[in-house]
Amino acid sequence: MNSLILEIKNVKKTYLSGNERIEILKNISLDLNRGESIAVTGASGCGKSTLLNLAGALDNPDSGRIISCGYEITGLPESKLTSYRSESVGFVFQFHYLLKDFTALENVMLPILMKGVGRKEASEMALEQLEKVDMQDRLSHYPSQLSGGERQRAALARALVNNPDIILADEPTGNLDESNKSTVSDLLFSLISESGKSLLLVTHAEDLAERASRRYRLHEGELFLI
Repeated sequence: MNSLILEIKNVKKTYLSGNERIEILKNISLDLNRGESIAVTGASGCGKSTLLNLAGALDNPDSGRIISCGYEITGLPESKLTSYRSESVGFVFQFHYLLKDFTALENVMLPILMKGVGRKEASEMALEQLEKVDMQDRLSHYPSQLSGGERQRAALARALVNNPDIILADEPTGNLDESNKSTVSDLLFSLISESGKSLLLVTHAEDLAERASRRYRLHEGELFLI
């Protein structure tokens, strides 16, 4: 079996700012192996989130190829990209994006329900993931009743509930205090290790990045191995 789960090949991305074309990513290439974690650091606005969005098929490159989980996602129709995002990738963002009118359990159930899984089975699968992040006592709580750390732990459970191949994490501890940063960081890397998932992480936090198998810095549109 090919050990590569994600291949980013010679990818370029530019944006227009007024009449100026800004080259955010310049001929970027990156390989992520199964079970490996990669962290990308860099200054604000350097293109870290853009790189992650391209890997998650939330945006399209101007040129280059992205092959992920057996899909060449560059050029795929939206229907297949939707399947890729829902089945192969788990997203963890700086903001939790939990739905305010749903409990923690219901928020984690949603991705499975959307795939057509029955409510009972979806509830059991969501409960299993919430137990892994020590949220079993907060199942019926709404996001407004949860602490920042608890909301992010629920978001992590939601990212893993579909059993994706890759976790894409964008500043997953960025909104947390020091205690919760440590807790969420420990959970993220322990769950990735236990489940054999691959992780592509972008962050400002050097201590978080240091826990990855490999580290890169994105600077002026180019990627450098640290």
